[in-house]
Amino acid sequence: MHVLTVKTSSRFEMIDITERIREIVAKERIRDGLCLIFVPHTTAAVTINENADPDVPKDMLDILDRLVPLRGGYRHGEGNAAAHAKASLVGPSEMALIDDNRLVLGTWQGIFFCEFDGPRSRKVFVKTIAAP
Repeated sequence: MHVLTVKTSSRFEMIDITERIREIVAKERIRDGLCLIFVPHTTAAVTINENADPDVPKDMLDILDRLVPLRGGYRHGEGNAAAHAKASLVGPSEMALIDDNRLVLGTWQGIFFCEFDGPRSRKVFVKTIAAP
């Protein structure tokens, strides 16, 4: 298993980690298999989405903020209930295929670490699994 450290710089942020994941897959030298990306935090997440247009991550954060506003009369006392909800909506993990020792993503797809309660230093666990 590989552990990436992601340092976020703002409260809400989506950071493209695609190239870091590609490097891990290349090092593993797995011909065919799976790549699991897991975020072990309750106020952060991971998603696969468009990485060609920098407005897409901004739009995603805006959409999530409209769905789950920062202030919403939540009961959680730490002031980050919205971050917990957003992390649950987006999810803690993604799975991608490995084919011929390469990460398989669509033409416009990238892998994003999603920060909802930053800035912080976060971890991303990456596990590659060879096909039998």
